[in-house]
Amino acid sequence: MRHEAAPREAGARAGQSHDPRDPHPGPAPRRPLGLLAVPLLTVLAALAPLAVGCSAAPSRTSALPPNDIIKTAQQKLTDTCLTRQGLTPPRPGDRGRPPSPAEQQRVTHALFGAGHTELSLTLPTGYSVRAHTDGCLASAQRTLYGDQRRWFRVSTVINNLKPEAAFRKEPLSEVRTRHRGDLAEWRRLRARALINAKAHLQAGPPRAAR
Repeated sequence: MRHEAAPREAGARAGQSHDPRDPHPGPAPRRPLGLLAVPLLTVLAALAPLAVGCSAAPSRTSALPPNDIIKTAQQKLTDTCLTRQGLTPPRPGDRGRPPSPAEQQRVTHALFGAGHTELSLTLPTGYSVRAHTDGCLASAQRTLYGDQRRWFRVSTVINNLKPEAAFRKEPLSEVRTRHRGDLAEWRRLRARALINAKAHLQAGPPRAAR
């Protein structure tokens, strides 16, 4: 997607958000946590799990915070999706040969989708956030959250509660109260994603065909 834990698509928080229970939010960002054009490796740096990442044993992964469990599963899903297309999943800080512009574009399109963006949401601040329903990231979100369209909508709203509060000049608590339905849905989808992420990681790598 070009939008606890946003996966980015071409600069977006891809399903990531702050914890809505955080009583000490930081300063509001000037732009929505949605589509922004940034280099692919910058995007991947936000998506990449901790060092234990996709190679972590299930026992170690289960000890991670929920955010990192979901990020690790999402990374594993997108890596598998790219590999099946004959593409090499990029890694921030990789010291190997840098990809050519054409290779990077192929990976970007395969990961985040290409062409017309099928999902769009205009925020109270006036900004619009858009996302694709194709691509490896969208597929991973469907696997984890069950409903990518619903996750896109609620995660975009929740990711931008602080900008909305700043725009309306209202306390963040009032904005959260206004969006209590979205917060409840965000928590429900996050809980589903955590269950699915744990199951996916415990399943281990797929077995090679004989």
